[in-house]
Amino acid sequence: MDNGTENAEHQEITASIGIDCYFAHPYSSWERGTNENINSLIRWYLPKGTDFNTITDNQIARIESLLNNRPRKCLGYKTPSEVASPFVALQG
Repeated sequence: MDNGTENAEHQEITASIGIDCYFAHPYSSWERGTNENINSLIRWYLPKGTDFNTITDNQIARIESLLNNRPRKCLGYKTPSEVASPFVALQG
């Protein structure tokens, strides 16, 4: 898919959901603060050098649950699950 098609699809999706979307530049970690923070939280559970072939689905689900139920300052000390639940049918 070329960039023109991707851009048109992005604009269509953005317009339909009514949310502005922004993209970080490659190799610009300072533009992805939240993403980099989540990566560091994941590293608490899966340190660098972890063999991901040995991680089970249950371990991933546990880490996911821990992170989604961890209060965040940027969410007014609510958890991601609390913020998302009114808008998304979460499956457990």
